[in-house]
Amino acid sequence: MSDADADALLVERAKRGDTRAFEMLVVKYQRRIERLIGRMVRDVDLVQDVAQESFIRAYRALPQFRGDSAFYTWLYRIAVNTAKKTLVDLKRDIVVSESTLNSSDDGDETSRAENELSDGETPEAMLASKEIATAVNAAIEALSEDLRQAITLREIEGLSYEEISDAMNCPIGTVRSRIFRAREAIAARLRPLLDTREGERW
Repeated sequence: MSDADADALLVERAKRGDTRAFEMLVVKYQRRIERLIGRMVRDVDLVQDVAQESFIRAYRALPQFRGDSAFYTWLYRIAVNTAKKTLVDLKRDIVVSESTLNSSDDGDETSRAENELSDGETPEAMLASKEIATAVNAAIEALSEDLRQAITLREIEGLSYEEISDAMNCPIGTVRSRIFRAREAIAARLRPLLDTREGERW
């Protein structure tokens, strides 16, 4: 059974009043949702509250979920909207949390790459790697909200263009354009460190 099929079964059970089924979905996606919210909300104390509110909203909206998209994509959209509402209420800016991007979460490809240093790496190589990671984080933080969301979903969460299109509620062509522009902006920040030629991207 595929991941999507398993989710669909749990959703159907939850719709019929099986709260345990919904709890299983919460357990499955809580860390991913908290990571996503952590990239939008700087205040780490708010992350769990926003995540909890997102799951509550998802549970209440479950009868309206038709399965036209993957459950996680639908849940992601609710989490983003909940985080935005929280930030508007608090009059805070939506930013990428560098501490979240640098966390050693086992699902975070960026931190995993940073932490898996081979025995042969010199202190100089390790320092250069850390500088590059810092530059990538700074470049992502400097992106506009739509570009930041698109590149985060693609490169960190590993969603397909179709899933990103659904999550961001925009055409696939727009998704491709946003990801291209985000990569160009990040490459521009990295070029001085990597000494790469114009037109090359990370």
